[in-house]
Amino acid sequence: MGVLDRFADIIKANVNDLLDRAEDPAKMVDQYLRDLTESLAEVKHETAGVMAEEARTARAVAENNKEIEKYVGLARRALQAGNEDDARTFLAKKQQLEAKGESLGTAAEAASTNAQRMRDLHDKLVSDIETLRGRREAIKAKVAVAKTQDKVNKVSSAGDGAAAAMSAFDRMEARADEMLDRSNAMSELNATPEDAAAALERKYAEAGSTAAVDEELEAMKREMGL
Repeated sequence: MGVLDRFADIIKANVNDLLDRAEDPAKMVDQYLRDLTESLAEVKHETAGVMAEEARTARAVAENNKEIEKYVGLARRALQAGNEDDARTFLAKKQQLEAKGESLGTAAEAASTNAQRMRDLHDKLVSDIETLRGRREAIKAKVAVAKTQDKVNKVSSAGDGAAAAMSAFDRMEARADEMLDRSNAMSELNATPEDAAAALERKYAEAGSTAAVDEELEAMKREMGL
């Protein structure tokens, strides 16, 4: 997803920038949090779109199932009226809808998986931002102490403050790398290889569709005592 790539760029660019400009860690952390908050707004937007797709595909599956039930009922009514040709037509339509339902089901499952991934990313971002906000106050407190200490020994305190900032940002960068590695791993695991056998299966299934209709028609007649 594009949003994952953009989020990765934000993480890498700002961590490097913070490390380069660590004269005032408190201000740098504030800027970093602003960037993450903007990224969260984008993730919210993307997540809402994926969740909408999840709902749309689930609705399509439900509607297709209703259509299948409708044509089963029509076939039964046609047989009761003695119209086998009409019943055959209704059953053929029902089988077409069942084949369509398989594709709809696959799409719905993929949409559900994507929606869950986006929800997980959103929740992780919210949690990380809250954690960093708490750490920001600790960093600001350390900076205040460092400024006071700087009056006593400006050179040594400046070095200590830079080292503390470097350590803090190294930890943030490690956490950001872990998030990106996990997301990339999930993308690799979720990749579905092309199934050549499935294409051949559909080819031969279509060739036998007329026979399947006849078999189901006879089964329905026996069930109804006709």
